[in-house]
Amino acid sequence: FPIGKPMDSVSVHSVLFRREYLEEKKIAFQEDLRYMADYPFIVAALAGTDHVVSAYHSLYIKRKHNDPINLPSLLQTKENTKKYLECICVYQENEELPDAKISNRMGHQFIDYIAAAIGPYMRECGTTDREAMMSELTDAARKVRQQTLSDESRYHRSLVNTLANAKSTSFIKKIHHRQMLQTLKRIIISRAQMKKFLYHNLFTKMSMKEDTVLLESFFGKSYSDSPKYIFQYLNEHFPGKYKYVWIMNDKKKLPYPAKQIKRFSFRYFYYLARCKYIVFNSRQPVYFVKRPGNVFLETWHGTPLKKLVFDMEEVTTASPLYKEQFYIQTRSWDYLVAPNEFSAEIFGHAFMYDGPLLRTGYPRNDILYREDKDEMTSQIKKRLQLPADKKIALYAPTWRDDEFYGSGQYKFTLQLELDKMKKRLGDDWIVLLRTHYFVADFLDVSAYGDFVYNVSKYDDIAELYLISDVLITDYSSVFFDYANLRRPMLFYTYDLEKYRDVLRGFYIDMEEELPGPLLFTTEEVMDAMENLPQLQKDFETYKPSAKPPMS
Repeated sequence: FPIGKPMDSVSVHSVLFRREYLEEKKIAFQEDLRYMADYPFIVAALAGTDHVVSAYHSLYIKRKHNDPINLPSLLQTKENTKKYLECICVYQENEELPDAKISNRMGHQFIDYIAAAIGPYMRECGTTDREAMMSELTDAARKVRQQTLSDESRYHRSLVNTLANAKSTSFIKKIHHRQMLQTLKRIIISRAQMKKFLYHNLFTKMSMKEDTVLLESFFGKSYSDSPKYIFQYLNEHFPGKYKYVWIMNDKKKLPYPAKQIKRFSFRYFYYLARCKYIVFNSRQPVYFVKRPGNVFLETWHGTPLKKLVFDMEEVTTASPLYKEQFYIQTRSWDYLVAPNEFSAEIFGHAFMYDGPLLRTGYPRNDILYREDKDEMTSQIKKRLQLPADKKIALYAPTWRDDEFYGSGQYKFTLQLELDKMKKRLGDDWIVLLRTHYFVADFLDVSAYGDFVYNVSKYDDIAELYLISDVLITDYSSVFFDYANLRRPMLFYTYDLEKYRDVLRGFYIDMEEELPGPLLFTTEEVMDAMENLPQLQKDFETYKPSAKPPMS
């Protein structure tokens, strides 16, 4: 039995059994059990032998089961009353074993499960479910061995004795007091827990600021994307009507007045709770409370090329609860911006979103149609100190799902051979390197001198589109936005088969529908860059076999 694990996590998946042994001992699953079938099976197997071999390295890798909404595992189902009643029943049927060691371990696990899971649930559930579980728990508590109980903590002994005496009200009070003490301890020890406590118990109880807009782009990393242009539009067309709060990890110089607050600071939780209008381009925290009167505008941050959320068979780099958390978060969105009909259709099933869709296009792309974009281009080049006499290639690759340090911590391995490119193209070209905002690495390009500029931390990629003569990308959605400029694009897809067939999969046929060539080596990329006039001609006459998603 895994120490410190709840009863329902005991699994046969990590154990190999000899078939002859199971047949000899007549060990089989109890088919009437839904949630706890593994537990009595393991108990019977252990009770019949004193010879168990442990292996501490992986012999077999089981795919994660991470769609708690559409295909929940038994651990992810919400039928808690049935699950806990079955757990109590299994304990009562299996606790009277001749092997005292196994019986004691079962007893300790059962008591831990009562304190950590069953008790807190009983405090929250309805009267009918509480009474049903109380009746069964009383019988089970009376069967706990004194030897087992004597090794438990004072609190656990008190819980079991209260149950054995059928004192339902006292039992719930003990659970309630313990939870209050645990909460108090957490908020004293952890500032993060204190902030969440204040958010849920104080800030969300205060009146909302009816004229205040909260904005965030890429988790507070930049002043950019559609929230930036919505902010500017509101100030230009409705001056003085609204107040603004920007979530910004590093302060920026903004063109209009706005408070700037750090993500996860005390002020962040305060304004998250109190601002009536919220404009984000990615997901809000899973603990976000949608208050009556809140208006949440989700702009999202790209037209989907690679598959998203519920269209992915498995999310390899995220928590098994990723899809459930995403589902919960989208329930708070009042409006979702769709850049085109292609995206509108995909967002419906990929996000399981059936709320209002704003088919407006992305506000961030308005800059690509401004009449003064030539003047803007010149200003941006000067700001970045780029040479005016060289052509610019913007290299904007996406991240790989299998390249990560841990959950939410990504890395990227640069496959484009920049040294070769500098030697061959350095007299006429420069390269702007723009990595995905997920990527944690800071790529050092100092060895390439004035040929490569790392602009990964430049806030607004739309401004980089304006100054670029060609876009080099792979599976990033940036090409949908760049296409508005009607300029050539190259797709450096050196790992196409792996990305398509193993990691993600795509919504379009990469080999038939992309408005540019698929390239697999640095040499092919350089050949294409040296033939830019033909690339431009090919782009202007491009006619895909299927209707492309238009921005």
